[in-house]
Amino acid sequence: MNQRFRITRSMQPDSGDQDISLEECKAYFSTKADFTYQTVLTVQGEESTMSIEGDFFMWRHGDTLIPFRHYMGELYAAVSHQDVVPLMIEIAGDLRADIVEG
Repeated sequence: MNQRFRITRSMQPDSGDQDISLEECKAYFSTKADFTYQTVLTVQGEESTMSIEGDFFMWRHGDTLIPFRHYMGELYAAVSHQDVVPLMIEIAGDLRADIVEG
């Protein structure tokens, strides 16, 4: 099972604007060549396919796409590969945010 993390500003009481806005994420990830934005995440299992609507920034890691989901002012990611951890740390630093498990 993957661990889920969120990138949030809720731990920083002195920051003026707590939320990480969708517009801020779109601007930030547009500067990253290995990220694309999409509004539907399709998960295909052995017997079924599920589509989830939302705001997803998909990181291409080799042949795999790893979603970072923007939801209610935070970014969520699951650690499905160990290379996700340093990337989350970089993103959190760039967005002046913290990483919290859960």
